[in-house]
Amino acid sequence: MSLEKATKSPRSYGDACGAAHALDLVGERWALLVMRELLLGPKRFSDLRADLPGISANVLTQRLEGLEAAGVLVKRKLPPPASTQVYELTPWGYESEPIFQVLGRWAVRSPTHDPTMPLSAVSLMTSFRTMVDPSRIEGMGARVGFRLGREAYLLTIGGGAVEVERGSVTGADLVFTGTAPAIAGAVYGGVPIAALEAQGALKVEGDRALAERFVNLFPLPPKIGA
Repeated sequence: MSLEKATKSPRSYGDACGAAHALDLVGERWALLVMRELLLGPKRFSDLRADLPGISANVLTQRLEGLEAAGVLVKRKLPPPASTQVYELTPWGYESEPIFQVLGRWAVRSPTHDPTMPLSAVSLMTSFRTMVDPSRIEGMGARVGFRLGREAYLLTIGGGAVEVERGSVTGADLVFTGTAPAIAGAVYGGVPIAALEAQGALKVEGDRALAERFVNLFPLPPKIGA
């Protein structure tokens, strides 16, 4: 059997380039977004559908099966009392985060990028790790909580890095409560926190000075041609 016949699938590019093989693995429509939603931990099928409102149940099932077959994710059952099936990235799957970071920073430089479109909670939280300006958090230590609908996150700034955990805001110096688009409006759109509070779109609890500083830690890269 030839090497080509042994490695080439019907949907393969049939190209030995690593980038081409990456597209063989995760290039189907929605596949990368499914992976993105799992970057901060496992999720149920229903949660993935809720966070990817444009995907059908059938397509989501196909993408989950394909990514599982590729070794990118696994499905497992949570122990009692939850006893719920969830999908989770494998250790190799979690290694994909830098790909999302580089791709995201590259794509937002496009003049056609529309930051007002829907944004999931995971998209917002991972964007902070992508867009943070290291010089602006140098010597900084803070814990910022986020209540975003049914999910809660704790973002920790320290040692010149940003880490994010899902599940609780316990121990936070500051807590934002609102939707992901509202918080993105403050961080990336320059909408004043006070204006969002007046609209009822955002609630801020804790260190107000930290809140005003936080929204300025994540400058977007310049648009092409700017």
